[in-house]
Amino acid sequence: MKEFSISTKELEYIQRWVLWSIIIGIVAGLGAIAFYLLLQTTSAFFQGYISGYHPALPAGEPPILSFLSNSFRLWVLALIPAVGGLIAGLIIYTFAPEAEGHGTDAVIDAFHNKSGEIRRRVPLVKTIASAITIGSGGSAGREGPIAQIGSGFGSFIASRLKMSDRERRVMMLCGAAAGIGAIFKAPLGGALFGIEVLYKRDFEMESMVPAIVSSVVAYAVFCSFPQIGWGPIFATPYDYTFNHPYELIFYAILGIACAAAAIFYIKVFYGTRDFFRGLKIPNHLKPAIGGAILGLLVLLVGYIEPEALDGILGMGYGCIQLAINVKCGLFILLVVAIAKIFATSFTIGSGGSGGVFGPSLVIGAMLGGLFGWLSLYLSQLFFPGAEIITEVTLSAFVLVGMAAFFAGAAKVPIAAILMISEMAGSYSLLVPLMLTSVVAYTLSGGWTIYENQEKTRKESPAHSREFMVDILEGIKVKDAYTKDALTIPVDKTVKEALYFAEKAGHMTYPVVDKDGKMVGITTIMALEKQREEGADYRKMGLICVKEQDVIVAYPDEFLEDALRKMDTYNVGRLPVLKKEREEGKVSEELIGIISRSDIIREHCRRWSRIKGESS
Repeated sequence: MKEFSISTKELEYIQRWVLWSIIIGIVAGLGAIAFYLLLQTTSAFFQGYISGYHPALPAGEPPILSFLSNSFRLWVLALIPAVGGLIAGLIIYTFAPEAEGHGTDAVIDAFHNKSGEIRRRVPLVKTIASAITIGSGGSAGREGPIAQIGSGFGSFIASRLKMSDRERRVMMLCGAAAGIGAIFKAPLGGALFGIEVLYKRDFEMESMVPAIVSSVVAYAVFCSFPQIGWGPIFATPYDYTFNHPYELIFYAILGIACAAAAIFYIKVFYGTRDFFRGLKIPNHLKPAIGGAILGLLVLLVGYIEPEALDGILGMGYGCIQLAINVKCGLFILLVVAIAKIFATSFTIGSGGSGGVFGPSLVIGAMLGGLFGWLSLYLSQLFFPGAEIITEVTLSAFVLVGMAAFFAGAAKVPIAAILMISEMAGSYSLLVPLMLTSVVAYTLSGGWTIYENQEKTRKESPAHSREFMVDILEGIKVKDAYTKDALTIPVDKTVKEALYFAEKAGHMTYPVVDKDGKMVGITTIMALEKQREEGADYRKMGLICVKEQDVIVAYPDEFLEDALRKMDTYNVGRLPVLKKEREEGKVSEELIGIISRSDIIREHCRRWSRIKGESS
């Protein structure tokens, strides 16, 4: 039986990354606690104390802080998002403009285009601005801020230790995965989110093990805080069991609906973002305007259906819990599903700070709840007496809708499946989760809420060198050399040859006899040296490097071999000789010359052709 062993080098590598993953996990866990408490504080102050509004909360996140508050005043609640947007805008655009918007996209951009570098001040600015935005009622999530907090620390450590770009990227992803795994109490889902969200069709597998270690450690640190605890964010009142294949029909249709809704969400989000970017006003004021528009929406919804405010303001997780408990009416589900899209677009698209994961869960949950009721009626119509869809299934549709919508909008089907399972504390929904998420992911095509995602690792600038085919392999000298080589006759003097060389502008010249056969080679430096020594009238046949000592190339040689000769002997041009057999003798005829520029030119030409064929 073959024995398996780990080499000393591999063991050192594992030990090193485990150590740094643990350290990043601890810091990210502490950062998640600080951000969570700050969110609780700002929400209790802005919404509870000032406006007297106390939104519903998910079962796993009871209130930690509370202030004495006035009676509920809708008009005050409607004003608060504008105030929060103004404060957040002043903070963001004064100290770190890159902290605007949803932070996960900034992390993706840093990985692909900035060698994993994140400015030190960004995590702190993002934390404060996001807490104010969300706490004041802005429709945003906490995945973006916590991703920047964790990734910012990983990037900082890597930079201080002067790690390579590749190692910095790994450290950055460890921090992002750790933060998300902690604050959503989803260690496995958070780790996979960190390595999956970078691409539409790929994973960053190199970072998987360090990301899992960091995420687990951060989760343990976060949940060890007494006021947070170990329970999942959402409580599921029913034990769901998949036991009827006809259910898959309805779940597949839900996946189609989630794909269409995700595309609409992305169009509205970036349409709003582009509108605000086009406004000719200071950026500092734009989040306040977005907050004011959100306030108008709050007034409208507050008069029509006050209970729907639980899903529109802030993260909206309390509304998800009500939907899971089947305590949301059809009208509330419909209002929140539509209004949350616009509320999130106004909040983040205007330049406010926050994530898009939380709002996506709310939208998906409402869609799932709506479709659950529709499926109940349809199942009774087409399958009477079969009891395919029941009240238990209605709760399941809410959870499945969350995963499917986010899988379609963010191109993270695997992470969405696992995160929802962990956030609900149950893996019993895996079958419908997988089907619905894959349907939504596939049908939503290339649309994504994270515009900095690359399609695969091959398209990422971070991996361009890894996927660069060795173009020189298989290309021969005869495909690239210059046929009309400039030569110097043997009977020319040094003075004449130097005049010719300076006029031609090349460095190296073959020396040929009257029949055109190469007898040696010279360079402009060798000619200048001869002139300095007073040998202006010496013949070239006497001073050139003789043929037997010249490094040459042959037409059937590969370019990589010719380039290796140039590097080895520190020359820039090689004569190209063709072997001829005459009367049993082998002679070599000069047919041209090849230079580094010839090789580079052919390389570029072939690479352009490959890129054209691949596109």
